Amino acid sequence: MKKKILGLLAIVLIVSCEVPPAEIAEIGIIPQPKKIEQGEGLFIFDQGCYLVCDEDFELEANHLRSWIEARYKINIPFKDSVVDDKAICLLKSATALPVEAYQMSVSASGIDINATYSEGCFHGVQTLVQILTPYSGGIDKTVAIPAIEIQDQPRFAHRGMLLDCCRHFMDKDFVKRYIDLLAYHKMNTLHWHLTEDQGWRIEIKKYPKLTEVGAWRTEDDGSVYGGFYTQEDIKEIVEYAAERHITVIPEIELPGHSSAAISSYPWLSCTQEQISVETEWGVFKDIYCAGNDSTLTFFKDVLIEVMELFPSEYIHIGGDEAPKYRWENCDKCQHRIQTMGLHDEHELQSWLIEDVGKFLEENGRKLIGWDEILEGGLPEGAAVQSWRGFQGGIDAANAGHEVVMSPTSHCYFDYGLESTNLEEVYEFDPIPEGLEEDKKHFVIGGECNMWTEHAPQETIDSKVFPRILALSEVLWSYPETRDYEEFYNRVEQHLKRLDILGVDYGFESVPLGFSVSNDSGLVLTAESLVKDIETKFRYKGDEGWKDYLAPIEVQNTAFIEFEVERRGKGYPKTIEYGLADHKGIGKEFSLDHDYSHWYTGGGDSALFDGVLGTMDFRDGHWQALQEGNIDCGVDLGSVQEINELSSRFYLYNNAWIFLPTHVEFQVSNDGEFWTTAADIYHDIPLKEKAQMIRTFSSKVQIEARYVRLIGYNLGVNPEWHDSPGLPSWLFCDEFIVR
Repeated sequence: MKKKILGLLAIVLIVSCEVPPAEIAEIGIIPQPKKIEQGEGLFIFDQGCYLVCDEDFELEANHLRSWIEARYKINIPFKDSVVDDKAICLLKSATALPVEAYQMSVSASGIDINATYSEGCFHGVQTLVQILTPYSGGIDKTVAIPAIEIQDQPRFAHRGMLLDCCRHFMDKDFVKRYIDLLAYHKMNTLHWHLTEDQGWRIEIKKYPKLTEVGAWRTEDDGSVYGGFYTQEDIKEIVEYAAERHITVIPEIELPGHSSAAISSYPWLSCTQEQISVETEWGVFKDIYCAGNDSTLTFFKDVLIEVMELFPSEYIHIGGDEAPKYRWENCDKCQHRIQTMGLHDEHELQSWLIEDVGKFLEENGRKLIGWDEILEGGLPEGAAVQSWRGFQGGIDAANAGHEVVMSPTSHCYFDYGLESTNLEEVYEFDPIPEGLEEDKKHFVIGGECNMWTEHAPQETIDSKVFPRILALSEVLWSYPETRDYEEFYNRVEQHLKRLDILGVDYGFESVPLGFSVSNDSGLVLTAESLVKDIETKFRYKGDEGWKDYLAPIEVQNTAFIEFEVERRGKGYPKTIEYGLADHKGIGKEFSLDHDYSHWYTGGGDSALFDGVLGTMDFRDGHWQALQEGNIDCGVDLGSVQEINELSSRFYLYNNAWIFLPTHVEFQVSNDGEFWTTAADIYHDIPLKEKAQMIRTFSSKVQIEARYVRLIGYNLGVNPEWHDSPGLPSWLFCDEFIVR
């Protein structure tokens, strides 16, 4: 089929007096077009519409035609030219437009989508598809599209999402579905995480054990979990993505996060000992041996097959969270450091990354890795994905390297809404403050990261949506054009589209906010943070739920659970809030420790506010540090009788969080001379793998004005740990004095 369209079609703004009953389409597009103006008149979309397209845009026209047929159950025919007022035209622009730019004109006489390149035409098609989506599922009624003029193009060239299919395996059709959802919101990159400690997911024909062994893990209950993509699966997915102008960038993780590969071929490690595919989450000491030439050969063999499957310019090699313990104790790695004139193990990693980078460059590709590849020196030509904040991206851009921004503060969608909500994502700007003007062009875009340690396939929608709507707009538009309230109104409208697309979206933020007063006992007030919710509560351990109608007074210690529902959709988890009434609340206090800015617990008063942390150590109520002891005191105002002293600490050694070696409670009457009231040790094994909260408590019979807590830090991860010698964390939530 070959068609020629010369020039632009004339636009006639006509509203027929004989228009049949029609639903008026709402124009609330996400991401918001660069420029949109509403005109006069309506285009009536019904069975009489037909397609006219330039020969360069036949793929995009067929995509639109297939979508209309699937949603509306009608056939939109092709015609060679415009014959009446029902034409939907995909036209080659008479003036040169940027690659992803398009212009769209809707009038009573037709719809024109103009672009120079197929990418831009496809984006225009997605805009039209969004407008039509809420009215899909039949053509019982016609749809009237208001006359509009759109000029549109993206701010950033790289607009992506990372999908981790290693911790939890995702079906092939599920991956294709997310490609469709990315395209629908004008994202253009799927960063596909394919190798990990918990599973190797890509078939490599030269190394069949990678999927025979490395793709499967035996869980604690004896069940076997896993899966992988054959090379035919991958070809199908990559082709499917290309038809939708989505680039698939594979991530083949090295030198860390490599347990699954080492379990398949033990000779890849420094010890060459047999290990299992990991069943736990975390960072593990067994990594690829950088001193072994056969390991380097393995990398290149794998990457040859990867490059045959993925035509992307970039190949992601990870490079993050690679403990150096094995290298420090490996003769081959130490020999490599000496013979190559390297300074330390960090430079050894840089040498390794550079060697892989050169190999990719020789094959016409580029390397991208997480910001740890900056440590020890950045290989020439490498791009950096900055996840540990913005600084890695700033350093890489200042050194002249391309950067993809995906900081945990805004882009980690595996984190709960208490960490990053819709509005916080919308406030994200990939161009960080402080980056020099002539370096800003090195920031090519951003990504949201959907890691799946705690997110099997059926939960992905509720974590990604609606937050990805904010990211799509952040990466498409400029900050000065954005307004959150206006955007939120479009999101409310857009939810109708997501319903029709079958997206099981979550909430835009945590539904409840809490405040605590202490005028005459602790009182907890819950405030609705989202519209139209119904809230119930109960004390933890109770069976029945009550409607939340008024603030709750708390005596002693209580954990209160809340359940929230909106429009028939429940918030995915019970919200827990813990309170402990005690003598220290509201009193003058002192801190003799510096807590982490990541885990403040609410600030200086966090250990004396009566609020207890939950099993989610990121809930904002835990105060933590990596070096030194937790050391705090409180002035009760006068000498008082004290019967109990207690505090709670967190344990999760996979996340480097250890209990204090012991907790000491001290008392004083003058604040200068202290005596020990209790010194408490625990009996939990240092290697305990469970995630738990441990209470350190002592019944006492003393009188004192000043009371002090010292939690003694383990200091560094033990030798047996997967990251030995690195600073461990100490987490505390309250110092309770009764």
